[in-house]
Amino acid sequence: MLVSMAASHSVGKIAKDVIFGASAACKEAVNKHGSEKVTNATIGAIMDDTGKLACIPIVEKVLRTLPTNDLISYAPISGIPEYLDMATELTFGNHRPDGYTAAVATAGGTGGIHHTIWNYTEMGDSVLTSDWFWGTYNMLCRESGRKLVTYPLFDDKQNFNTAAFAVKVDELMAKQDSLLIIINTPAHNPTGYSLSDSDWSNVLDICRKHAKTPGKKLTIMVDIAYIDYAGEKDETRKFMEQFTNLPDNILTIFTFSMSKGYTVYGQRCGAMIGLSSSQEVITEFAAINKYTSRATWSNVNHGAMALLVAINKDKTLQQQFEFERDALYQMIRRRGSKFMQEARDCQLNALPYKAGFFLSIPAKDSAAVCNKLHEDLIFAVPLKAGVRIAVCSVPLKKITGMAQKLLKALKAVE
Repeated sequence: MLVSMAASHSVGKIAKDVIFGASAACKEAVNKHGSEKVTNATIGAIMDDTGKLACIPIVEKVLRTLPTNDLISYAPISGIPEYLDMATELTFGNHRPDGYTAAVATAGGTGGIHHTIWNYTEMGDSVLTSDWFWGTYNMLCRESGRKLVTYPLFDDKQNFNTAAFAVKVDELMAKQDSLLIIINTPAHNPTGYSLSDSDWSNVLDICRKHAKTPGKKLTIMVDIAYIDYAGEKDETRKFMEQFTNLPDNILTIFTFSMSKGYTVYGQRCGAMIGLSSSQEVITEFAAINKYTSRATWSNVNHGAMALLVAINKDKTLQQQFEFERDALYQMIRRRGSKFMQEARDCQLNALPYKAGFFLSIPAKDSAAVCNKLHEDLIFAVPLKAGVRIAVCSVPLKKITGMAQKLLKALKAVE
């Protein structure tokens, strides 16, 4: 009897997305009770204080006035050269490290993560990230025949757990000749945490130690999807200077995304920027990732790349864009600050939120906690280690009292 037509490595693959599941439950509640009574903390996109999806006004204006040719024509496989230059400049700002760089356009930030896993790890390798992580990292690793392993992100004082990171790197480098390390900062998803300059210094010291061993290679992928909502743009990029003159067997890749920074999530446009002290490594970077692009999606959204170029080559448009985006950042910051202040007031153990779209609360049975919250018409996302709150999508008036209700739900089920 025929059971499956799929190849053996694809049998049983099912995408069970808890985020979209939670969002579906929320929609049912809205249909029953009305949107004013329901708090939707599941959406990983900016919603304004009326509950509508937010778009930076000048982004919409410029996008709608782009020439048709820019919207419908094929783009170069690696991306429009002017776009790549600007994406690199926007990534580093005033803190570009010394070294050789190259950029390749990708289908959102996710595309850059995919290419990094595929091109810089061996089949069967373990990839390292923190125990609080964006679930798609695991899917991307499994799809490529790799395994995602984790270290505890926080120590018992809720600081970055350098010791645990070092132990895991030591363990994996004893088994593998190469290691990919994924670090999502600043404004980490799902905690809102950002590594400090001293945290980065420790991380890089650990990597340098292993780079001294002949035959060993390390790739550090910095997922900066939320950097434009992490604080003052110059301050949030200072840590990048520390990547200057790393050993040539340490490659750094920054995954740039237009989804959040330009509020064009569905346009699926980003870039991966490689940095190395070796020109040969960067020449290879540009070649192999272009090849993988051609073999995966061919080329990415021409219109989105043209949008970024149009805004950033015009100083007036650029200033207006930054002003309008800052207004969205300030709106999210007020929401996060309100929640964290109320969490402190009621002694809810929220993880150290610095900035960004999300914050998280540890929970032994996060699904049960989220189900309990449904009684108060609050919908959040249950993760393996706790509950994720998308402050990017919750109006400020609905933030009020949420921490206390979350504490009540925790106490009821644990």
